[in-house]
Amino acid sequence: MPSSFRTVTLSAAIGTLCALVATLAVLAVSRPSILLAAPSASSSATTFDPGVMTSGSALVSKRPDLAVVWVGVESKQSSAAAAQQDLANKAGKLIARAKALGMPEKDINTSGYWVGPNYIQNNTIDGYRASEQLLLKWHNVDTIGKTLDALVQEGGATQISVSFTLADPKAAQAEARTLAVGDARSRAQAMAGAAGVKLGKVLRISDLSYSGLSSGNYEIKGAAPADTQVPVGQLDVQVSVEVDFAIDG
Repeated sequence: MPSSFRTVTLSAAIGTLCALVATLAVLAVSRPSILLAAPSASSSATTFDPGVMTSGSALVSKRPDLAVVWVGVESKQSSAAAAQQDLANKAGKLIARAKALGMPEKDINTSGYWVGPNYIQNNTIDGYRASEQLLLKWHNVDTIGKTLDALVQEGGATQISVSFTLADPKAAQAEARTLAVGDARSRAQAMAGAAGVKLGKVLRISDLSYSGLSSGNYEIKGAAPADTQVPVGQLDVQVSVEVDFAIDG
């Protein structure tokens, strides 16, 4: 191989090597640096706050001031159209009687409506039935017996039931909640005293009660006797809470 050719080849190789080194240097400079550090022992540690966890409950009895009445009428005819028409007449009579008793329009609501075939043996259709249920609110609980009588005997209701509640239960619930928190604090103080520690501030409090009210339910089917007696009684409003207290000192 001539010396001039070897010189040219060697020069080209050196140039290529220099270009490759320069490229790698540029990539090394532009690449972002990544710092890996071992997690410290303190990062996995959890903080434990000693405290006293307890619950409390209270029950407040109130006389109900609202009667919720469910009334219904039904019809059975040879055709669906006839059953529906007959039901409309009966429902109109019942609603008119409710209004005549003093129930405002806003306290008369439809809670159910149904029209369908009436089946007998062997799935044979024996006419059609239609029914409608109304939900009524009666605020004068002292006269609920006479009201039920009027709805059945004069309004034509064939299904009727009533239960009692509070028109606005918030005041009774607030009263019971205050007593429940006091009960929880009393229990926590007893526990702290037994453990020889001092009760601190409240850390967390939860209301565990449900919104329902305990009430009796009365049903009257068919023609009701005159002067129906429906005792109003008392409603029990119960509240349960869970409270977490800190330990002071």
